[in-house]
Amino acid sequence: MNRITPLVSLAAALLLAAACGNQPKETPEPQPIQNEQTMTQQSGNFIFEAETPWDDAGGGVVRQILGYNDNIMMVKVKFKKGQEGAMHSHPHSQVTYVASGVFEFTVGGVTKIVKAGDALYKQPNIEHGCVCLEDGILIDCFNPMRDTFLK
Repeated sequence: MNRITPLVSLAAALLLAAACGNQPKETPEPQPIQNEQTMTQQSGNFIFEAETPWDDAGGGVVRQILGYNDNIMMVKVKFKKGQEGAMHSHPHSQVTYVASGVFEFTVGGVTKIVKAGDALYKQPNIEHGCVCLEDGILIDCFNPMRDTFLK
């Protein structure tokens, strides 16, 4: 009987470990997300650079729409040295990430130089614009989406 007790204890420990989740678990199939809000416009889930057209943004500047729905839009904007993003304002909140290059930005009458890795926030209706000092790319995010950018 003394020899059986350690075996029973080992078996109990193994069963307990299995019951506590030490066994590999199956990964459930992803379920579609149910949103309470229905989007009237939205992009696909995957946006590939090579398959996304560049649109004329004016003055030689070009942009790619990277993804959007009614509430948000991400846009890549490509500038060559000397090109400008004309001063303008709009009712959207905007955050800009400088992916590459150097830019002189004016936001609300304040002018600063920003470079790769920097970011800017532009509240709704504030006048803003930029001059590209070294070829670069900006990533803009808008809320709500800029529906005028869609064709």
